[in-house]
Amino acid sequence: MTPPTRPKLVLVTGSGRSGTSSVAGTLKRLGLHVPQPEVPADDANPRGYYEPLWVTEFHKDVLNPVPVRTIDTRPDAAEIAIEAGSAPEVEARLREWLAEQLDPSLHDGQVLVKDPRAFWILPVWTEVAAGLGADVVTLTMLRHPTEVVRSRDTAYLTEQTPKFRRQRETANVAAWVNAAHLTELATREQDRAFVRYADLVEDWRTAMARAGEQLGLTYTADLSDRGHHEVDDFVDARLNRSAITWDDLSVPGDLRTLADRTWEAMNALVEAPHDDRVVEELGELRAHYAAMFDHAEAISMDATTARVTAGRREVRRKKDAELADLRRELETLQAENAALRRSLPNRLVARLRGR
Repeated sequence: MTPPTRPKLVLVTGSGRSGTSSVAGTLKRLGLHVPQPEVPADDANPRGYYEPLWVTEFHKDVLNPVPVRTIDTRPDAAEIAIEAGSAPEVEARLREWLAEQLDPSLHDGQVLVKDPRAFWILPVWTEVAAGLGADVVTLTMLRHPTEVVRSRDTAYLTEQTPKFRRQRETANVAAWVNAAHLTELATREQDRAFVRYADLVEDWRTAMARAGEQLGLTYTADLSDRGHHEVDDFVDARLNRSAITWDDLSVPGDLRTLADRTWEAMNALVEAPHDDRVVEELGELRAHYAAMFDHAEAISMDATTARVTAGRREVRRKKDAELADLRRELETLQAENAALRRSLPNRLVARLRGR
């Protein structure tokens, strides 16, 4: 492949636990530059995250106050996030950092930024990069929602009640569906690639060759060569050991059907990232999800109102308790002050007698 004439900013996104770290680690080993420092590996991801630390903090600062979650069930979450990302101070902050990262002395023109939250504010990334003379391309990881949901919450949900597990699993599947739709919508104007996690761990060379061609990337290795490469030691087929099915989750049938149809449509984009027929189908599915969300919100309105009311009461209770504590402290101080004043004349008399 011919080296890019303009710098490329490769944004890796996808639902959490969908293999974004695996593909980012693979791309780094194929020569792409990850801005330093990176988020350090930990017990949850001992192989590493390959996320620039600055980027994770940047996205948290922009999205947490809104708030928009990494994957969010609300159909209008993208509009909320884009508005937050369009603030002049956000753009200025990103421009200052990105200008340093695009320094040609640091790399060969291919910068890799991985963070599942990137798609929420893709417009500001695209506009800032263009202003600095760089092109943005996107790589989205795909993994079946049942595997993503169970991977995210297996340890957490084991100690919870059946009701809580059902609600959490349903919300996470809904968030997966919403994120898939909004990621596809956000990336339509860019060169883009979609990579199945199963393909990556089973045959990373074929998966990365296809993605590299779609994105116009240049690798430091010939992927037609089946000789040993360090990626072979990094990507392990045993990582894709999940055997979770819908039978293992408690999710409403309508949502399950919508998730399956979304999964099938997103899979079609692996071979043809801008297939008009698939894009149209995903638009219809997105509208279907929005209607489903609206109905669910209406059904749960009383429960939501009750929780808000209970929350307000709890806030008032805490404020009243804090106020009562302050009053007791004030009364204590006033009593101590009165006692001190009463004792002053006696102390003065004692000192005069002592002379």
